[in-house]
Amino acid sequence: MTLANVRIILVEPAGALNIGSVARVMKNMGLHQLWLVNPHCNPKASPARQMAVHGVDVLESAQQVATLPEALQGCQRAIATTARTRHLPTTLEPPRLALPWLLEDDITSALIFGPEDRGLSNDELNYAQRFVCIPANPEYPSLNLAQAVAICCYELAQLASPSSQMSPGKTHHGASLHTPQTHHGASLHTTASLDEIEAYFQHLEAVLLEIGYLHPHTSTSRMEKFRRLYYRAMLTPEDVAMLRGILRQTEWAVQFMPRSQQDESES
Repeated sequence: MTLANVRIILVEPAGALNIGSVARVMKNMGLHQLWLVNPHCNPKASPARQMAVHGVDVLESAQQVATLPEALQGCQRAIATTARTRHLPTTLEPPRLALPWLLEDDITSALIFGPEDRGLSNDELNYAQRFVCIPANPEYPSLNLAQAVAICCYELAQLASPSSQMSPGKTHHGASLHTPQTHHGASLHTTASLDEIEAYFQHLEAVLLEIGYLHPHTSTSRMEKFRRLYYRAMLTPEDVAMLRGILRQTEWAVQFMPRSQQDESES
């Protein structure tokens, strides 16, 4: 288990103080990859640097990008933090159960946090494969952004600590790492990157709209279901290439299908 390839992603953070505090706690816990998606403040302003203290190197090296998909490029696994109940059946897991999944060797992974005022939107949650909810007092469960990051970074640091590592597939608390195999027995080391899978989702939606399976007013909810299905399958790069080949062949067939047959297929 290693922390070197774990990204902490903050989506549209609004407060320089929070960003500085996040940098500090990341340095405290041995994490170094901070990614900022469209920050709504100057993340290197004086208040952020003052809060970062000796974590200013994490702050200085933080990557800034415009969109969440950009922050996830090259990642194979992503967990989003949320307290949101969505209309799709979604399992919200405590950090201690879910976070070990980010620490397997030879992968790049991400832990995503939403803006201070609203958390992650449904669209943003769609980019994650699993979801973490920090258990708290139900009378006042809302946590400050930096507090939430601190709790998760602490759990990651404990899991990665040599003294905490036990037999493969178990955390130091005895919980399973939940590392499934692909349908052909391959390790998740060969899992397709999230940007490859996202490109497939965009291609799939375009084709399904073209052939009339999806309609613009319902495509978002339908595509959420496809995302959950494919995330469970843990696609490899070869899987994605095969699926995109099917889509390209479908596009070709539609292009050369007689107009009368196209009308029948859409009716």
